[in-house]
Amino acid sequence: MYKGIIFDFNGTLFFDSEKHLEAWREFSKRLRADAFTDEEMREYMFGRTNEDIIAYLIGKQPEPELVERFAKEKEAVYREMCRKDFKNTVLAPGAVEFLDYLKENNIPRTIATMSEKDNVDFYIEEFQLAKWFDIDKIVYSDGTLPGKPAPDIYVKAAKILNLSPQDCIVVEDAISGIESARAAGIGKIIAIASMESTDLYKKIPAVSQIIKNFDEVDRNLFQTSYLVK
Repeated sequence: MYKGIIFDFNGTLFFDSEKHLEAWREFSKRLRADAFTDEEMREYMFGRTNEDIIAYLIGKQPEPELVERFAKEKEAVYREMCRKDFKNTVLAPGAVEFLDYLKENNIPRTIATMSEKDNVDFYIEEFQLAKWFDIDKIVYSDGTLPGKPAPDIYVKAAKILNLSPQDCIVVEDAISGIESARAAGIGKIIAIASMESTDLYKKIPAVSQIIKNFDEVDRNLFQTSYLVK
């Protein structure tokens, strides 16, 4: 039984991985001779900070000004892609119903994303996240946290919920995010196969459940003492 839940956002609550792939492929061609491969995306992009990604692409630690410039350009392109594709800029299948359930039953919850503030603000407005989340409790890349797979972001998210990591569920799509949750001591890790094959996650011992939509999450996982009577 668990007391709370922490969501990754990109590729988890919002199936936007293809948009990020397209945007980073374009920028990777600008920074080196060829575009990101799919394998590089899994290893060096998903769940990482923009600084991490740019450092990998150019082969050295970038100056902060360079990181800021490229990151803002890339994220602006990404957000414009989301706005233009409004039909698909929606929360993941089953997410609204699941979030409603969590809210109605007073189950502690938050988001832990390596997205930066401009994107988080966009998500808050676009998806009306204040309906389900305390906006002040959302953990994002603010320059003080190392990127996933470091455990820091999930340790911080659990602390913000006033819970121990082992009392929390994490829902993730990225390999680096799964490792981050494992290293943080999260009690249960659910992988959501938003873009990858379920076979990828079957090879990861830390993953205890694989889902394709939020209807598949067992509502009985949560400690009944946290439910509204």
